[in-house]
This record gives sequence, structure tokens and C-alpha cells, in this order.
Amino acid sequence: MFETLSDRLTSVFSSLRSKGRLSDADIDATCREIRIALLEADVALPVVRDFVSHVKERARGAEVSQALNPAQQVVKIVNDELVQILGGETRRLRYAKTPPTVIMLAGLQGAGKTTLAGKLARWLREQGHAPMLVAADLQRPNAVQQLQVVGERAQVAVYAPEPGNGVGDPVAVARDSIDQARRRQHDVVIIDTAGRLGIDQELMKQAADIRDAVSPDEVLFVVDAMIGQDAVTTAQAFMDGVGFDGVVLTKLDGDARGGAALSVRHITGRPIMFASTGEKLEDFDAFHPDRMASRILDMGDILTLIEQAQRTFDEQEAAKMAGKLVSGDGFTLDDFLEQMMMVRKMGPLKNLLGMMPGMGQMRDQLNQVDERDLDRVAAIIRSMTPGERQDPKIINGSRRARIARGSGVTVTEVASLVTRFFDAQKMMKQVAGGMGIPGMPGGRKGKAAQKKAKKGRRVSGDPRKAALGKAGAANGGSDAPPQLPPGLGGLGGLGGGKLPPG
Repeated sequence: MFETLSDRLTSVFSSLRSKGRLSDADIDATCREIRIALLEADVALPVVRDFVSHVKERARGAEVSQALNPAQQVVKIVNDELVQILGGETRRLRYAKTPPTVIMLAGLQGAGKTTLAGKLARWLREQGHAPMLVAADLQRPNAVQQLQVVGERAQVAVYAPEPGNGVGDPVAVARDSIDQARRRQHDVVIIDTAGRLGIDQELMKQAADIRDAVSPDEVLFVVDAMIGQDAVTTAQAFMDGVGFDGVVLTKLDGDARGGAALSVRHITGRPIMFASTGEKLEDFDAFHPDRMASRILDMGDILTLIEQAQRTFDEQEAAKMAGKLVSGDGFTLDDFLEQMMMVRKMGPLKNLLGMMPGMGQMRDQLNQVDERDLDRVAAIIRSMTPGERQDPKIINGSRRARIARGSGVTVTEVASLVTRFFDAQKMMKQVAGGMGIPGMPGGRKGKAAQKKAKKGRRVSGDPRKAALGKAGAANGGSDAPPQLPPGLGGLGGLGGGKLPPG
């Protein structure tokens, strides 16, 4: 969504890094480039003006002029202003003191309200709530049936007493759903309302009537992030006609320029609360302004990556797998396949890699990532016998040919996978052994000590040295404290004729 904006801002900052001190001309040129980048991203003009003026004011202050690295300080200022323009802190849902909590969705037709209702319900169910969807969109053809299908996929209840397609009173359905939720002990009610292709009085009146009938705890305005400047106009019209508490952005995975996301919050004064980043029900999460700003500036989004991993990976399985990785030998092709399937559950590989810092500069390589490569690897491993997965060393020429036929790949691809697996095992052993670094477990010092222990104590051919060695052994070996010569036992107050430890 923000690729163009991210590329432009990255190029602006790269030109600053070579400067040890920033002049007023440098700041003016940088702000001019930032203004152009934001306008190209379809950000509303009032938002661009405020953003650039704040950046320019702070860049000419003491925090940049006295900084050791002015370029990094400017990047920090732009990051801070982006976070502010996107909403500052993450806004959480407000839950009613007495259940059920009522959430009303509003927006234009085609913005993705019905699908988003299912995504929000699934997200709430994973948070430990018992949500119920309400089909109050009775105008659009098959809207009720679509919500029922989405609810079934999200494994949540759906209240749909009317067939829709122009039949039924949406205000009565919304009002009755509250009593229904109390009887069935649902603590959250999500009302899917009707939309229109454009703003009209009938749409606004129906939305306002539903709002008055159910007194929702949250009214969420659902906006398509790909419609650009029109999103600001629509948001302002809904703000004046119905009012809303938060914004939900859909289709953030699209290739539009993303100016709506940067404009809606600033124009309406309402925070962006959720974002939909794909077609699947799990492609949905709370909106974090600081993380989105970090992505735009190509600084990655490690926190979201960690949260996705925590949701996908089981802690006990992860600990068990970590033990196998450390041992090296215990890690088999079965374990490799299991880990690969877990990564696939986290989402598209391109999206996961895109959360790493600096990946914006490798966008061409990321676009070449083919998810089907993982499917081919899985097919090769599943075409092996259990014995071959446990011990790939037994895979000879005839076995490779059989595996290749079973998985629909070439013998070379099978051999390459086995070779890479052995290389990975060797690397894991090196990591577990400290990679030969002194002081690390299994490092150089440790191995040398082990060899010395195996060889035992060497006895010198010189009788004097041999006698000294026997005396040291009698004193408890080399670790025993050395004895002072006779007559020096009281030297310096040292009792017992022994040197102090160390």
C-alpha cells in the first residue's frame, strides 16, 4: 500500500546521511521532497501542509542542530510526526460495563463491511469473547446469506430473522438483536448495516435510526483504503450525518497509494482502530500507528512479526524444537516440514519478510518469492518413507529417483534439498558449539581442554620436573594453592604458609 511513499522517503533520507551538518537550504530541500512524496501518495493537501510545517519547525530547532547525527534526527522527527498523523497511541475497543457491548458498522457499499464484520467477530472470539453478528443490511441482494456464510467460517453466531433482498425492517432487527444476545449470553453484538454506492439522505437516516435504537458503544466507519481522496469526503459526510468513534481501513494489501490512511484520521479527528490486510478472515488486526509509521519509513515491524509467531507457534512445541535445533542431530526432515507449515500459517512469505527492517530496498527480490517453492519442498519430504525422513543419509540414487517421481520434481531437486538439509544441520551444530569462539560453550577453549583431559597428565623426562609434578599431584593437582618455603609461614601475616587465593 505505501510502497511509493516509502521509496520516496527512503531516497530523501539517504541523501542526508552524507552531511555532517544540515543548513537551512538542506532542510528546505528535504521538506520539499517530503511534500512531493505525500502529495504523490494522494494525501489530502491540508494534512500535507500541517505535516511539513511541523517537520520544518522541529528540524530547525536545537534537537537537530546540536545532534551528533542530524540525518538520523530528521528521520526520528518524520517518524514522530507520522505516528501523530496516524493517531498517536493505539486505540482499544471500549467495552460496556453491562454486556452486551454493541458495535455498529457503517460505510459505503463495496467498502467490505460484511466481510469485515466476520473478521472482527473472529478476532474478538480469539480474544475470549462470545460475539454475535446481526444481519441489518436488508437492501443489498444476498447480503444476509453472505453474512451467514462469513459467520459460519468465523465460527460465530448470526442473528438473521429477515430474509433481506428488500424485505424486513433493519431498525427492528437491530433492536431485537440486543435482547437475543442477552438471552444467548453473547457479550458482543456486531451490527452490519446497509451501504449505498454514494452518500444519500436515505442511507444517513437509516444509519442514524439504527444508532438511536441500539445506542452502540462503538460506531466504526469502514472505509476502502484504495479510494484515495474520496475517502476523506465520505468520512466527513458520515461524521456529520451519523457520527462515528473510530475508523476501520480495508484493502490495505492493495496497490493504491494509501493517502486515505494518512488523511482520514487528521480530517475527522477519529482514530484508526483496525486494519484489514487481505482476503482471509485472519488478515485483520488492531491498527498500531507507531508500527505503521515504522513500515512506511522502511524500519520494519518486528513487534507484529513476533505477535504473529506467538499466535501460530505452540510454546511447548517451540521449546521442544529449540532443543532439537541445539543438538543438531535430533532435527529431522519431519521437524523441518512441521516448522515450514507453521511459517506458512503465519501468512504469505513475502509479507513476513517485508516486516524486516530494510526490506524495502529489496522489493524486487521479495516480488520474486514464490510460495510454490515451499509446496514443492513439502511434496518432496512427504514422498519419502519415515525411515528416510529420520535418516536422509540412506537416500541413494534409486531412492532419489523414486522420491522425484512421487513428488513430481527432478532428481536434482531432491538431491539439492537433502544437501541443503545436511548443510543446515552442520550450521546448527556450529551455532550450538559456539562456532569456535573462545568462551562460548563448545568453543576453542572448551575443545582444547577436552583434548587435554583425554590425554591425561604428561610426565617429563627431566627427573627434577617429574619430581615437581609428583609433588603437585600430592598437593591436590594444579588447582591446589602453592606452598611457601619452610620458615616463611608467617611472612606478611600469611598463616599456614599458603598464598592467598588468586
